[in-house]
Amino acid sequence: MDAFDPRPEDKFSFGLWTVGNPGRDPFGGPVRPTQDACEIVRGLARCGAWGVNLHDEDLVPFGSSAAERDRIVGRFQRTLAETGLIVPMATTNLFSPPIFKDGAFTANDPRVRAFALRKTMDAIDLGVELGARIYVFWGGREGTEADACRDPQEALKRFREALDFLCAYVLDQGYDLRFALEAKPNEPRCDMYLPTTGHMLHFIETLEHSTMVGVNPEVAHETMAGLSFTHGVAQAMEAGKLFHIDLNGQRIGRYDQDLRFGSEDLKQAFLLVRLLEGTAGTEAYGGPRHFDAHAYRSEDVEGVWDFARGCMRTYNILRARARCFDADPEVVELRAGRSEPEIDALLGGGYGAEKAAALRELECDVDAIAARGLRYERLDQVMMEHLMGVRA
Repeated sequence: MDAFDPRPEDKFSFGLWTVGNPGRDPFGGPVRPTQDACEIVRGLARCGAWGVNLHDEDLVPFGSSAAERDRIVGRFQRTLAETGLIVPMATTNLFSPPIFKDGAFTANDPRVRAFALRKTMDAIDLGVELGARIYVFWGGREGTEADACRDPQEALKRFREALDFLCAYVLDQGYDLRFALEAKPNEPRCDMYLPTTGHMLHFIETLEHSTMVGVNPEVAHETMAGLSFTHGVAQAMEAGKLFHIDLNGQRIGRYDQDLRFGSEDLKQAFLLVRLLEGTAGTEAYGGPRHFDAHAYRSEDVEGVWDFARGCMRTYNILRARARCFDADPEVVELRAGRSEPEIDALLGGGYGAEKAAALRELECDVDAIAARGLRYERLDQVMMEHLMGVRA
């Protein structure tokens, strides 16, 4: 074991659907055997993971009887106790069953929306029973192909009503649970409602119980649309709404690849870890680091555990690199910028008539300022040298 191997305090987690993925894709069937949920937990424990997350159907097959459900859950709980893993997050599959082909909370058929609420209440009960404190909503079918099928304003209204109902349900049951909304710009529908983290953050402010709802951004989802994932996460953190996060790898413009964390765009992965760990001086993120990724289709079951260990080790290596980078005296100097207390006082603390007048009188040599080099090229090169391990 070395400094980069995972430890419980790292708060690394995986979903049953991630390491349990049998390698199926749209063009080919499974290449690995379906793994038993309890064996997945034992495998994650051997790899050094801290938590395991699940959709309702990852554990209890759709349509199971109450007796079968209780048997499966009891066995799973015994395995959690045996290994020491916890369930920090749970969610509901509202996208695979054919009944949700037109969405769940936004579907035009009221019976579909009613069934979605019932299924989610049952899944919330399951998550809480297993100890989950965070509940994620990914609206996998909340969107359209034929956009004339409904007014998108009506869809948002239905989505809001569903979340208000479920928040009230959680409060009525006395559960200690927060919700996290997960955005995705496209796939599997042509056009998805609330496609980015920014959309979700605004939507949350319209909810009746907005304080108990945050976001669960995913690397692949923002990156596939060409957006900066680090900026989206920073916006969520600044708003106090980063309740959970999904880490993986993704190439811009491709389908949702869910690659091993850090295996694509290592620079952005570094900047993300640096942000989450607060090595630049801002407050660190204290929640789970969840890997929503899949092993390559080329792998057998042993390769799946290589994949899981790789996700966690890469994160820890990047964290160590970020600490070195932000402690580098040259980086401190390059990032220091300029400080003029009198001007800083005018810019902070909100508007005042005296401040406005002082700003109008402020002398500003625009040509001299425009001509000044900012040395960001040097800063970026130093960052790359830290990232490549040639600077200690």
